Amino acid sequence: MAHSLSAKKRVKQNAKRRTTNRARKSRVKTQIKHFESALAGGDAEAAAEQYRSVARKLDKTAAASTMHKKTAARKKSRLAKQLNRLKTKKG
Repeated sequence: MAHSLSAKKRVKQNAKRRTTNRARKSRVKTQIKHFESALAGGDAEAAAEQYRSVARKLDKTAAASTMHKKTAARKKSRLAKQLNRLKTKKG
């Protein structure tokens, strides 16, 4: 258990940041699930719309340092690859 006032404050700050970061990561995962369900449906337009929202959410999460910028870029790249695969099948 923390003894000094600064250590007690740090414990509270860490708990608050942890809940915020977990909420952000959860929102990103939910957006990715929506994107994947649109992909599974085979609708390229809906999937493209979902991709834009996922990319936006990933960028915001990375900008807030909840997720590393390169991790967000890697996820966006992999999702874009899936979207392009769907578009080429339709085309």
